[in-house]
Amino acid sequence: MASVTSLSDSVQQHLASALSATLPEAAGADPLLRRSDRADYQANGVLALAKKAKANPRELATQVVAQVTSGDLIQEIEVSGPGFLNITIADRAITENLAARYADDTGRLGVPYVPNPGTTVIDYAQPNVAKEMHVGHLRSAVIGDAVVKLLEFTGENVIRRHHIGDWGTQFGMLIQYLDEHPHELDHKANAADTEASGEEAMSNLDRLYKTARKLFDSDEEFKTRARLRVVDLQAGDPATLAIWQKFVDESKIYFFSVFEKLDMEIRDADIVGESGYNDMLDETCRLLEESGVAVRSEGALCVFFDDIKGPEGNPVPLIVRKSDGGYGYAATDLSAIRDRVFSLKANSLIYVVDARQSLHFKMVFETARRAGWLNDEDIKAYQLAFGTVLGKDGKPFKTREGETVKLVDLLDEAVDRATAVVREKDTLGQLSDAEVAERGAQVGIGAVKYADLSTSANRDYKFDLDQMVSLNGDTSVYLQYAYARIQSILRKAGEVRPQPHAELELAEAERALALHVDAFAETVTDSAAEYAPHKLAAYLYQLASLYTTFYDKCPVLKAETAEQVENRLFLCDVTARTLHQGMGLLGIRTPERL
Repeated sequence: MASVTSLSDSVQQHLASALSATLPEAAGADPLLRRSDRADYQANGVLALAKKAKANPRELATQVVAQVTSGDLIQEIEVSGPGFLNITIADRAITENLAARYADDTGRLGVPYVPNPGTTVIDYAQPNVAKEMHVGHLRSAVIGDAVVKLLEFTGENVIRRHHIGDWGTQFGMLIQYLDEHPHELDHKANAADTEASGEEAMSNLDRLYKTARKLFDSDEEFKTRARLRVVDLQAGDPATLAIWQKFVDESKIYFFSVFEKLDMEIRDADIVGESGYNDMLDETCRLLEESGVAVRSEGALCVFFDDIKGPEGNPVPLIVRKSDGGYGYAATDLSAIRDRVFSLKANSLIYVVDARQSLHFKMVFETARRAGWLNDEDIKAYQLAFGTVLGKDGKPFKTREGETVKLVDLLDEAVDRATAVVREKDTLGQLSDAEVAERGAQVGIGAVKYADLSTSANRDYKFDLDQMVSLNGDTSVYLQYAYARIQSILRKAGEVRPQPHAELELAEAERALALHVDAFAETVTDSAAEYAPHKLAAYLYQLASLYTTFYDKCPVLKAETAEQVENRLFLCDVTARTLHQGMGLLGIRTPERL
């Protein structure tokens, strides 16, 4: 089915035609249409045009109104204040427009595809091999997954990349430690033999890593041996690579178990870690040096920037290759850009990475531009930087012992809290234990994701489970209950089917709800274009709030006429479908019963 033109777009077109008919030089001008408390929409664009044409804004607005045809779409248009236009939409147009969205059998609710889709590589959910995932890994995964879903829904070709930390000094250190303490390796293998879960295997690896790190920091001779082991790893020594591969494989089992808990699809083919670009590092350095983008400084290969200086005012370079011949993160990140641009043919590269790495990415992107691998017109790179997860006290989230909070522990607690809420609400005992557990997981994980996604990515947010699983306020549970309530009404309606009746007048609460449902397509398009899932979350919260008002003020099954019952059921159903689709794009489930 073709996309449905939203009411706001239709009004925009009417106003644009009226503006250019009144003032030919205003052709293509934006009427600046927005939703309003005073009418359905208000247009403010006449003020700026009047100023430009040196005309009286109120008089110009009156002339524009004379050019607008009232009728099927616009019921009333009037001049307000200094030259605003207040527009009221005809009830019939509202219902017919929603009916067209409702009839979309693709499930897209008439949301259009972008006209010229490109290819976007999105780099998100980047855990480290041999390290347990902690709360800091949550945001990259959740925000990245929502942006992937939004872009794919609008028709963009999306290539997912999980740039896992699987290379470098820490692996030389860990492999060397296990080589010198083989009994610990046996212990780990035995744990695996007894079908240890991914979490247990990773916990063991993490413990070994911390022990090796302590030795590395305190024993110079061990440090030297570990560094030589890194050289063996980079040179492809078979025995060293075999142990390294075992670490990677065990870590992946753990990663998949955590992402499954997060209700996220992570595919093995999309995991291309630092090691995946190993063969490109030498050539990347050669290309940068030959083009003059990078220069040698004190034995290292560096890129310098005029506008990036350290605390002392000295230039801070991007070190591509260290003086000892080793490669830093920059060489890997620049090689990844080459791969994504030239092999994957991407037009856009998005990096969902902590805001604290902004300087690094600013330097990497600028280096790639100088090398001609990126340009701001055809091939763009963008860091979707996110803030920190804070505890209730407003400080970075830690355990009481000051340790970083394990992600698995956090998710388990969220599910436990949500399960208690679901059980408490099931006063009639209609849900089996299995159903309570399933819904508890959907509500708990949804609560964690929504708390993250309802905040603008670049802001810090407080991780407060009590608030997250609350039935009141801006929470996913509130949205899930709105959806479940609608499903309950549709079930109670029995044989009576939802049916639009465009001939009916709409109550104020019906109009407000219907106009907001119509804005779904616009919201999805904007959220995808701006990589801003929080805009969709805000829209959905308002949708649930408007539905609550409608539910309180407009009886559905006890409406006055049979036609009104069908029309209100139709409003319920189209709201539910919008909630379901919108929450799905945020990666959140909508249970049919709660």
